Amino acid sequence: MSFGVDIDHVREHFRLTARFSSAPGLTALFGRSGSGKSTLVDIIGGLIRPTRGRVAVDGQVLVDTDRGIFVPKHRRRIGYVFQDSRLFPHLSVRNNLLYGRWFAQNGGGASGDLAAIVELLGIGALLDRRPDSLSGGEKQRVAIGRALLAHPRLLLMDEPLASLDEARRAEILPYIERLRDEAGVPIVYVSHSVAEVARLATTVVVLSEGKVTAVGPVLDILPLADATDGGGVLDATVARHDEPFHLTVLASAAGELQVPQLAATVGTHVRAYIRARDVMISLRPPEEISALNVLPGRIVAIVASPNGAQADVRLDCNGATLMARLTAKSVQRLALAPGRPVFAVIKSVSFERS
Repeated sequence: MSFGVDIDHVREHFRLTARFSSAPGLTALFGRSGSGKSTLVDIIGGLIRPTRGRVAVDGQVLVDTDRGIFVPKHRRRIGYVFQDSRLFPHLSVRNNLLYGRWFAQNGGGASGDLAAIVELLGIGALLDRRPDSLSGGEKQRVAIGRALLAHPRLLLMDEPLASLDEARRAEILPYIERLRDEAGVPIVYVSHSVAEVARLATTVVVLSEGKVTAVGPVLDILPLADATDGGGVLDATVARHDEPFHLTVLASAAGELQVPQLAATVGTHVRAYIRARDVMISLRPPEEISALNVLPGRIVAIVASPNGAQADVRLDCNGATLMARLTAKSVQRLALAPGRPVFAVIKSVSFERS
């Protein structure tokens, strides 16, 4: 399943212009607060009628202002997961889930299978509990299950982890990964977290001040998407665990990476997000340093910051892209220039399982 958006929307002093199409998987709408992400999701979900444009999901036109088409939200078969879970406090988890299935009376299919969704989200032990006894992460898993049991053709997730602390986010992220890989439902996921997008997204749509500025695969788009917290995304596989030192060794195109131990079996595919500010540059292979990860590469481009004090150095590490954020003085002192071979020095604690 895929979907396409081509809309213009004006509300008071804000104008949103978005044109893109997306393949199956998880499409992340990424940008700073106020960039138009939530407005776009509300248009796709039928909560807002756009000023002009067209929205189509899985071949069905939901909005076409030229033809006077606007399918009401309750007929779009789109699941919606908000920042807060919005569960019914007087119902058990089981009955909250069954409320979602009630909307799929004429739906059917795997997404309407209560047992399959309960297993997918790991909520079997919660079925007889009330929402007020659940953690934030558990509530969001139940909310996702309720949305899936409505048998949606598309799932909208509007910053579903924003209200959770770090521990609860870490708890729920693996379930969203399973949802992306196993549920067979395309997902539109709103976030301004680089680490979340790096870990979850198949496609990234970057919004800035109401405009789509870039669309494409996460590995290509995310390294250049955010000037404040830029970085690189590496596809990797768990190669082995270094048990005595509580480390995991990842194999990537750029080379082996040693990261804090992951709860993942050998052969598991992961993504590592490496922030530009956590990468140093050396002209020679460094010796006798504490950093565990040194990757050879070649400078592709150097982009100075608007005030000239810093520069982002883009590196090609055997086909993988990394970014290093250096002072202008360091760039000059090392005589860095496109084409020059260098070594990227990265601390192991800088890695996130992404």
